[in-house]
Amino acid sequence: MIQRIQTIWLLLASICVFLTLKFSTYVGTNKDLIPSSFLNGIATLPLIFVTLAVGILSFITIFLYKNRKLQLRLTILAVLLEAGLLFLYYKEIQTFIGKGTFSITAILHAAVMFFLILATRGINSDNKLIKDSNRLR
Repeated sequence: MIQRIQTIWLLLASICVFLTLKFSTYVGTNKDLIPSSFLNGIATLPLIFVTLAVGILSFITIFLYKNRKLQLRLTILAVLLEAGLLFLYYKEIQTFIGKGTFSITAILHAAVMFFLILATRGINSDNKLIKDSNRLR
């Protein structure tokens, strides 16, 4: 399990997702006119659910190494959920009034997408290797 590179990518993706629960993504004045409001993964209920879904799905997918087809599908689902999460953040940022700034930790969302895509490539590579070895038999 650990010798497969996608295990490391999935673990890094789940760590980054869980870090977004703690660290802010955007700082600005919210609709209640509270200055220096932070937008992180626990700001609203949909953000909490989707963030936890991506993190848990990425972590559980690590242990599905014997079923590569299911592992690939769940990793692609995690990529789609992360894209949905980015859309939710975009919609939530639109509710802020005036000018705000993105935090440096907003890079974590890009890192999650990057790690999930690398995990998908690793799983595809394993599938190709298995198909090639079966052909040689």
